[in-house]
Amino acid sequence: MMKRILFLIFFSAVFSLGELYAQNGSNPERLTLEEVIDLAISGSSSAKYTQNQNVNYYWRYRNYKTRFRPQLTLNGDVPNYSHTTQPITQPDGSIQFKQVSNLAASAVLALNQSIPQLGTNIWASTSAYGIRNLNKNEISFSGSPFTIGFSQPLFAYNWMKWYRKTEPMIYDEAQKRFIEQIEEIALNTTYRYFNYLMVLTNYRLAENNLKNSMDNLKISETKKKLGQISDNDFSRIELSVLNAQKALNQARMDLKNTDFELKRYVGLDQSMEVDLVIPLNIRFFDIDLDLAITKARENRLETTLYQRQLINADRALAEAKNSTGLNTTLRGSFGLSNSAESFMGIYEQPERDRMLRISLSVPILDWGRSASTVKLAESERELTIYNVNKDIEEFDRSVIVQVEQFSLLKDQLVTADEADKVAENGYQIALRKFQNGELSITDLNIALQEREQAKRDYIRSVQSYWVAFYRLRVLTLYDFENNSNITYGNPMLDERAERMGLQTRELNRYYKE
Repeated sequence: MMKRILFLIFFSAVFSLGELYAQNGSNPERLTLEEVIDLAISGSSSAKYTQNQNVNYYWRYRNYKTRFRPQLTLNGDVPNYSHTTQPITQPDGSIQFKQVSNLAASAVLALNQSIPQLGTNIWASTSAYGIRNLNKNEISFSGSPFTIGFSQPLFAYNWMKWYRKTEPMIYDEAQKRFIEQIEEIALNTTYRYFNYLMVLTNYRLAENNLKNSMDNLKISETKKKLGQISDNDFSRIELSVLNAQKALNQARMDLKNTDFELKRYVGLDQSMEVDLVIPLNIRFFDIDLDLAITKARENRLETTLYQRQLINADRALAEAKNSTGLNTTLRGSFGLSNSAESFMGIYEQPERDRMLRISLSVPILDWGRSASTVKLAESERELTIYNVNKDIEEFDRSVIVQVEQFSLLKDQLVTADEADKVAENGYQIALRKFQNGELSITDLNIALQEREQAKRDYIRSVQSYWVAFYRLRVLTLYDFENNSNITYGNPMLDERAERMGLQTRELNRYYKE
């Protein structure tokens, strides 16, 4: 039995060493928590997605900025050829089908401008139209040298006014969301970092347990020959060796899976061997609760989001009121137009064109639909106000709880460190007593379990500190160590700005030459 156990353990050890040497052809890269977080922020797929999302909102904001600037457009048909048979009305009222062959061209140059405060659209244009009758070889022109007009809704919902209020807030939310998501990458990396350390600790404990179990088995074999140990205790020691080997195999598999997950998230090459350092550079500092709440309200997107939700509720109410009553639109234009046999003749003594129109839409009988629509919007506005106030309270409470938890971690860490040292010392004493025959295998296993639990508790305590540290940064987007707001640049936008700057310099150099 003893030889079979030794053979199985030797085979597993050789197989494991072979795998390790196959994977690791060089010394492992020693990395700290800060270094792994920097790698994740700069090269992970999550960071690239966050950067792309931020670029998307940047272009959305740029599109918004251009919507209320003057828009100059040129429209035209060049050429417009037709050769068809069409019904032609004759002077006596009869209709004859004749072949029509025309070659036409037209162009309209228009300048449009919106006034969002009033909901007004004003425009100015110039146009020209020319047509050649190919059957008779005749040509004529018409056009409008100058036309100016406007469109003004009266008592109507002004979407432009509300759009100008909410769109900058969406962009502000996007900028805050970008910083928050980067900090969440740091927090998620911390979870994976300590998960790796925990699994690595289990692996090393399993290795040490197997070694100690093998030593105990050798000592027990000698005692058995001397008749100093019973068959039952010897069998239990043999079983402990097999269990230790099984635990080591499971720990090795868990370590491989955790290693893969960490490298995948951070963006490291899977063939790269890493040696993660337990981050013991723990820095305790006092946090002003009022400052934490103030910074959370200033820096987090929730503050802007809550304001935008209230504005949207007011917008929906205004839309309900203005779209269910009298709806009037005033339109007007003034311009010059003419027709001639030559293109330049259009501009000789043109005629004046005037237009003024008022469009009305008045609900006469809607069975109370208008009133119910307004009441529904008012009710939804009140519900939004209630939800926003509740969300603000919950948001403040989450910051308060996190600050309080962070303040309590110091005692927890000191206690876990002392417990780890006491459990390790107790296990070493128990191991020596067992090897000297002064302690039973049951008491040794109890000391072993206490030692393993203390090791894991200590790693969890260190993890709790760093998780609380980065979660506090996520909740406030504030660096309490350096007393400054957390900011990040977007490399994708920086590269674009750099390319645009280079193009501008090249154009300036070209014109100077």
